[in-house]
Amino acid sequence: MPPFVALILWLVCLILLFRFDPAREPRSSLALWIPVIWMSLLGSKNPSAWFGGGGSTVQSLEEGSPLDRVIYLLLMGLAIWVLQSRSFKLGPFLMRNAALTVFVSFALLSASWSDFPLTCLKRWFRDMGGYLVILVVLSDPRPREAVGVVIRRISYLLIPLSIMLDKYFPGIGRSFDPWTGIGFYQGVTTGKNLLGSLALISGLYFVCDTIARWPERKQKRIKRILFVNGAFVAMSVSLLQEAKSTTSQVCFGIGCMVIAAVQSKKLRRRSMLLKTMIPAMFCLYVVLAFMFNQLGSMAQAVGKDPSLTDRTKIWSFLLSMHTNPIIGTGYQSFWLGPRLEMFWSEAGLGHINEAHNGFLEIYLELGLIGVIIIVMVLIGGYRNICRRLSPFSSIAPLSFAIWITLLFYSMAEAGFEFGLFWCVFLMTNLAVPRFEERRVRNATIAGHLDRGKSLGEFSGAVMMDRNLQLDLPWRDRA
Repeated sequence: MPPFVALILWLVCLILLFRFDPAREPRSSLALWIPVIWMSLLGSKNPSAWFGGGGSTVQSLEEGSPLDRVIYLLLMGLAIWVLQSRSFKLGPFLMRNAALTVFVSFALLSASWSDFPLTCLKRWFRDMGGYLVILVVLSDPRPREAVGVVIRRISYLLIPLSIMLDKYFPGIGRSFDPWTGIGFYQGVTTGKNLLGSLALISGLYFVCDTIARWPERKQKRIKRILFVNGAFVAMSVSLLQEAKSTTSQVCFGIGCMVIAAVQSKKLRRRSMLLKTMIPAMFCLYVVLAFMFNQLGSMAQAVGKDPSLTDRTKIWSFLLSMHTNPIIGTGYQSFWLGPRLEMFWSEAGLGHINEAHNGFLEIYLELGLIGVIIIVMVLIGGYRNICRRLSPFSSIAPLSFAIWITLLFYSMAEAGFEFGLFWCVFLMTNLAVPRFEERRVRNATIAGHLDRGKSLGEFSGAVMMDRNLQLDLPWRDRA
């Protein structure tokens, strides 16, 4: 098939999928396209890269692209307009997510000691736009459904496009290692690890949605949804294999096990066991890997070389550069200027610009203070997830899976950088103020009344059907 015909066919299938999607939420807000566009760019390439701009030189990494700034500013403006129209109260949200608030504030403060304060401020401001589009999702009248709509649309757009680019546009969908000359798939992204991350998120979502809908599989609409889900699980697994990202493959297996465990009625009844078991998995890994020096053995067990593809060499060289251990070099300021040139010229590990470890990346940028704060963000997120077990929320399995896979992923990749993985983590882990919960509850009541129920009938249904509270995914007793 000629590449141009394949491109037209993909575009037609994409339009038909969006138009006739059996899982389409008819009441979903048009505003959700704002986070879909933003996160699709995070999960693929910046706008300038799609038009042949950008680059990986030291100067281009410092200055950025005017086209990128214009597009991101436009999306930020739209996000602010949506939040204002919804009368979203930012103060209560910041208080309910205090650890994240401290992290963002400390990142802004770090511009005062950064070697590149202007670049630090520009990147912080750009990432603030990401937080705003996430609030567009969380402030939606039906936030649980909104999270699913956003992830599903991103997957519809990027997963088939990656497969099409790999097959018919190898100049875009594939890259070659400048040192070894080995080719690898990258799809719509800028590298095989990012492609693995995209496939990981897509695969986990569709596996979770499939398990959740399986009891209703005899319904005609559910059958169509399960068919689409199965197709995207297959495509996601295929991309995981093509990308050869061992980290994402292992995380996918871990995430699927966690989803199955949370969906299990037996384990759900033992909520304390479930809440303890999931973080215990990661703690056991850390103890075996670093306290008993089993990292190389575990890497070999999953088909990776003992150095984790030179990651241990990267970590050793970065730690030898002796940055400020308390406050770091400044938010997203480490991989700039002389430090970047020094690493590229002396490390002998290629032109990389990340530490391949999320915790080390935070340490280099924000020091031990930043690491402590990010750990508090993770703990706060996990507490929010655990509250969704009683009563059980349908968002809980995906939230647990994203939380634990982000931890494992961050041991070999920069998982806390503001990318698609971090956005999905925030969407599924942040707490929404009670003001928003009441609005969701009111929207649920209005929906029932719109379907023809009188207020008395609805009140009786509430007394008879305790599952109504499942429409409140971010219900928080604290």
